Amino acid sequence: MDQARTQVWRESALALSAGAALATAQVPFSLLPLGLGGLMLAFWLMARAASWRRAALVGWLAGFGHFVLALHWIYHPFQVDAARDGWMAPFAVILMPAGLALFWAVAGGLGWWLSRRYRVLGLALALSLAETLRAFVLTGFPWVLPGHIWLGWPGEQVAALVGAHGLTLITTGIAALLLLGRIGIGMATGLGIAVMGFGIWQAGRALPPDLAQVVRLVQPNAEQHLKWSPTHWRAFYDRQLELTAREGNPDLVVWPETAVPFVLESASPGLDQMIEASRGVPLLVGIQRLEGRRGYNSLALLTLGPNGQGAQVGAVYDKHHLVPFGEYIPFGDDLFDWMNISAFAASQGMGYTPGPGPALVDLGPLGKAAALICYEAVFPYMLRDLPERPDWVVQVTNDAWFGAAVGPWQHLSLARLRAIEFGLPVLRVANTGVSAIIDARGQIRAELGLGEVGILDAALPASLPPTLYARLGDLPVWLAYLALLAGLLPWRRH
Repeated sequence: MDQARTQVWRESALALSAGAALATAQVPFSLLPLGLGGLMLAFWLMARAASWRRAALVGWLAGFGHFVLALHWIYHPFQVDAARDGWMAPFAVILMPAGLALFWAVAGGLGWWLSRRYRVLGLALALSLAETLRAFVLTGFPWVLPGHIWLGWPGEQVAALVGAHGLTLITTGIAALLLLGRIGIGMATGLGIAVMGFGIWQAGRALPPDLAQVVRLVQPNAEQHLKWSPTHWRAFYDRQLELTAREGNPDLVVWPETAVPFVLESASPGLDQMIEASRGVPLLVGIQRLEGRRGYNSLALLTLGPNGQGAQVGAVYDKHHLVPFGEYIPFGDDLFDWMNISAFAASQGMGYTPGPGPALVDLGPLGKAAALICYEAVFPYMLRDLPERPDWVVQVTNDAWFGAAVGPWQHLSLARLRAIEFGLPVLRVANTGVSAIIDARGQIRAELGLGEVGILDAALPASLPPTLYARLGDLPVWLAYLALLAGLLPWRRH
């Protein structure tokens, strides 16, 4: 009995370590070989389990080890007002990874059942499918997917063909094949060489010349615990005005998410100050707005008013995909209506209302931009569901919530991934950094680092023709799942 208990504890520790090893391959560490080794270990442990239930438990432990390390930054939002929210941080750091690891548990049990002779292949298919579903279930959370371990390596360029979920299927497939002896190792090696080779070739291809238009990104570095403070908001606002008014001849100025301390409907003097600081140049600004009892997290276009006087509001985009419990309370409308409480803004402790959906902002000579606010950049569908293909993407965000270590870099890497998938340049404007000009192959042309105050003036990169992923989306991946499932099921009898 003692020996059996020791074996269980040893396997559990190995499963947690396997998941943690995979986490070291995520941005910003990007230790790809170690991550693949961790995934191999997780598959090996699940495949040798005595039952599907034990395989599910091993899968859950590996998933928990992965998420608890890769998402440890999740405690930062609770430290902004530690006196009020700090007590919740330990629960978030444990409960969120525990919940996400359930996808790995399902994958472990299902993969173990799928195939007897080639059980690791069944596990690879099941985990990739579970992680794809994680991008959609309960509004979705496609963060630190197994396929994201290619970010920072040439293989990331394969996302232009198959997207993030295709990269996940490739990743789990390579890890499983490496466990199948010489033939499997040969196939995995060939697949890895093909992925890296395509990436090197793709990244080395010439891009179209930049456009003539120059954009100015404004990064005020407003610390989150001070941003809404009555004694500090004015200084941050004035800082953005000063940065906007600096010398240069931009064709567009962009401010980050929730950049100003007033709502759009009551901001007439402030809007006039902003357009005056930009010397009449159009300005995209992250701002909150009200519509009756509902509050919105929005991106508004300001232009010079009639006769060159004051500011006028042009297109307005309302954030569509909100963060559950961060920006709204699920079923909160019914609860707040029952309590006779009106929804307002996150700064007031209530919640936002989702906008109607993905949208374009027409900027005239600068083309049409797809607008993304913060967390929306992690969802490829936000760009696939647009009424027409944009010329470029603008993401405004406030990564001050994520701390200064891992979270902001992971968020930046997902903006880069969207650029690769769709062949579109991305202008990323972050309150505390990292603000960046990202070209259509996901390479950062220029950036303002974390904690910096400043502006970034740069030519607008050109877009590429639509990629295979932009044309087909995840359809090839779903077809691959069906084909692999059909191929594995007959082997279950053997």
